[in-house]
Parts: sequence; C-alpha cells; structure tokens
Amino acid sequence: MDKEKILKILEDFKLGNINEKTALEKLSILPFEDLGFAKIDTHRNIRTGFPEVVFCMGKSIEHIEEIFKKLCERNSNILLTRANEEIFESLKKIEQEVRYNKLGRTIILERKKLEKKGNVLLMCAGTADIPIAEEAAETLEIMGNNFERVYDVGVAGIHRTLSSIEKIQKANCIVVVAGMEGALASVVAGLAKCPIVAVPTSIGYGASFNGIAPLLTMLNSCAPGVSVVNIDNGFGAGYCAGLINRRE
Repeated sequence: MDKEKILKILEDFKLGNINEKTALEKLSILPFEDLGFAKIDTHRNIRTGFPEVVFCMGKSIEHIEEIFKKLCERNSNILLTRANEEIFESLKKIEQEVRYNKLGRTIILERKKLEKKGNVLLMCAGTADIPIAEEAAETLEIMGNNFERVYDVGVAGIHRTLSSIEKIQKANCIVVVAGMEGALASVVAGLAKCPIVAVPTSIGYGASFNGIAPLLTMLNSCAPGVSVVNIDNGFGAGYCAGLINRRE
C-alpha cells in the first residue's frame, strides 16, 4: 500500500465515509518494505500487537543491521533471537539502548516500557535448560508480561516441583522447559488450573535424540491443557504464553 492509498483511508475516515474500525482494518494489512534481500513486515505491530521478531541465525551481520534499522524507524521495541555477541556489538553502534542476554542469546531494544500484566510462571527442569528458558523470559519481558522464574525443578527431585504448588495454581499460564524425557510438563499440568506451554529441549543423552524424546512425551501427555512448541523454541513458548496471559 503506497502513501496515496494510506492518505485516502485517512481522508475517508476524516470525512466520515468509513468508521474507525474499518480504517484500522484497512491499515492493518499494510504491506512489507522490500530491501531486496528481505521483505520487512513493518506493520506487524498494528496487525498482531507485536513487531516482527528477527531470527539472527544464518543471517549476515550486514543484513541484520539493515533489518534492524528499518524496524527501528517504525517500532519502539524490537526483539532479536539466536544472536551472538558480535551481532550485539554491531547493533550497539546503531542504537546504544540495546541489551543482550548472553544465556538466552537475545537482543532487545526497549524504548517504550509496556505496562506489565497478568502472571506467567516460567519453569525449567534442569540448569542445562536455562538458555531456552531465558529466551522465553526475554520474550515475555518485551511483550509486557509479569512473570516469575522457577528453575531447576525437574522430576528427579519431585519435592522441588511441589514446593512451587502455590505459584503453579495462581498462574494465568505456565511455560515448562524440559529436556531428557520431558516429564515435567505433565506433572505441572496435573497441578495447574491454567494452560501449559511446553518446550522440549535438545538436552539429554543419546536416546533423547536431540529433543525428540521429550517432544513425544509432551505431545503424548495424559494431562489435559498441555500445548507443545518445537524443540528449543523458547521464543515461541514465551510469545504464546504472553498472548494467553494478556488476553482481556
């Protein structure tokens, strides 16, 4: 949609030819900005409530820089996932306010603090699962969610899980991150009143098959209310939980 079409929508709204709802619907399908190597969805924030997230793995630093610059022009808050320190140092030269979570491999630009809402519980089974949990944490943070971390509460020491029963029952949504056999999601779902977003991780010995074993455990959970994202997809889990938590 070019400038003339946008102005036409605004003019029609001003003249009363269309109402506010119709104008917003028309504006919500604004197109992308074509950089040649990438098509930036610059108006995703209007459509879905959060800007396009940049997945850095496999992209050149030069391309990431150009994408970041364009997103900065249109958005106050930006999230980049699977980023390394070299990418962070490069983007910091463009925008000093960016911050880096080394464990979660995320870069965040937060120029506008969102009001924190709701109550998400973020749980992980073992310390080795924390990097994936931290990707979820940063996603929850930038999306404006109240959340609490409860780490290293795997079922090998079930008393550790049960010590958080009050937090489990008060949450609006729970993200459960687990590798090995992935049993924690089922245990938590059996204790909770809210949806569970389960994240299988690639942590484990050979027969865990780089996350396939916990993925299948979570998909086959006998406890209702468990939804499962892809292996190591902390971002996807945090995003999904954030949508559930903030829904009014």
